[in-house]
Amino acid sequence: MTSVSPHPLIIRVYIRTVRVLAGLCMALIVGIMVAQVCARYVLGDSLIWAEELCRYLLIWQTFLVLGLAYSRGEFVALDFLPTHLPPRGKWLLSAVMAVPILFFLGLIAWHGYDFASRFDRQTIPALDFIWESLAGEPLGLSIRWVYVSVTVGLSLMALHVVADLITRFHPEFIENQGNDGLAPSEGAS
Repeated sequence: MTSVSPHPLIIRVYIRTVRVLAGLCMALIVGIMVAQVCARYVLGDSLIWAEELCRYLLIWQTFLVLGLAYSRGEFVALDFLPTHLPPRGKWLLSAVMAVPILFFLGLIAWHGYDFASRFDRQTIPALDFIWESLAGEPLGLSIRWVYVSVTVGLSLMALHVVADLITRFHPEFIENQGNDGLAPSEGAS
């Protein structure tokens, strides 16, 4: 018997894409750090760009997976009240709590974009160094692309908050909700 996912294709593609990108970021971080350690201790030299590039990859990875972590309930939360409410009360509490969450995410995303826009002319030194050694001229990629990760990540998280509310609003979810606060399909991966 085959199990059919409760999520539409576009959501499954989105989740898979985010996971692949996060995994790629982690693989690059590990590869760059291994190369850095080998260069430093085996060759007696250092890759001056390694730590900077790894920092930027880690920032992007973090902001990409924020929404997935929220949807899976992996943020630290006080859940005393929701565990003692009936299913409809849990949804109402979620809806009330979503308002300040969405406001905060929108505010920080807006200011994050404004902040990132200030750095259009500043380039990423690590990538300039790598590209110049390979191609003879600097790449010139703006550091704005690092800072805009805040806006992208928080916007994705806001979409997760809204999607979570919509999903939890369906009567089937409310009626089939287990004691642990998860839908029957959420607990199994």
